[in-house]
Amino acid sequence: MSVSLAQVIAHADRLLKPDQFTDYPGAVNGLQMENRGSVTRLAAAVDASAAVLQKVVATGADLLLVHHGLFWSPTTPWTGARVRQLRLLVERNLAVYSMHLPLDGHPRLGNAAQLARALGFRALKPFFRDPQHPGPAIGCQTTLARPLAREELQQRLEQVLQRPVTLLAGGGASCRRIGICTGGAGSQLALARREGVDTFITGEGPHWSHALAEDLGLNAFYGGHYATETFGVKALAKTLADKFGLPWEFIDHPSGL
Repeated sequence: MSVSLAQVIAHADRLLKPDQFTDYPGAVNGLQMENRGSVTRLAAAVDASAAVLQKVVATGADLLLVHHGLFWSPTTPWTGARVRQLRLLVERNLAVYSMHLPLDGHPRLGNAAQLARALGFRALKPFFRDPQHPGPAIGCQTTLARPLAREELQQRLEQVLQRPVTLLAGGGASCRRIGICTGGAGSQLALARREGVDTFITGEGPHWSHALAEDLGLNAFYGGHYATETFGVKALAKTLADKFGLPWEFIDHPSGL
């Protein structure tokens, strides 16, 4: 089955509303690379790295959905690895669609919302409005009817993420109001605390955030930048695949970070 690339991209943009967000300059949300105009197979990945692109073309996909796109690093001059990457995209007719903060914060498809539901949390509310990036919240929070032991939450996280999780045990032994903002939000513990949570789940943070968590009385869990951001692209790919009757595949290329 073949579907118009423009039709798929228009539907994705309507879902994620990238115009509402102020993102990092290198994010370049939306269609970053066109193909010849049609889509027969989707692939999803966290990063549009050269190694990922090689794995994608081996699947026969002609549209790649990613969270971190092609332009985080300088894109000129077009020499060496950069021109090899561009040549691969053109020769293999591979389009690339990237969505960063809009995919973090989407209330249904977002990284935070999907991780929260995988942990068994419901009744989610918007959370984490970063003043450096005006726009909608990019995370979610929940208030549990009964507090959850800190160690039990860590076990749940490790089971869902399939990797060890770092705990900064700055708060109490139980967790009740839990906020999630995936990726690299560990430098923003103070922002999380100001929004009223006693526990904050994110991907990674700097060394000094350990002392800050203790000063703030906040429990913080670092589950890995990559591991916490596999959820959104999977949800987006499945949604588009179901809408347009296309096969899809997740390309796993973990960074370990």
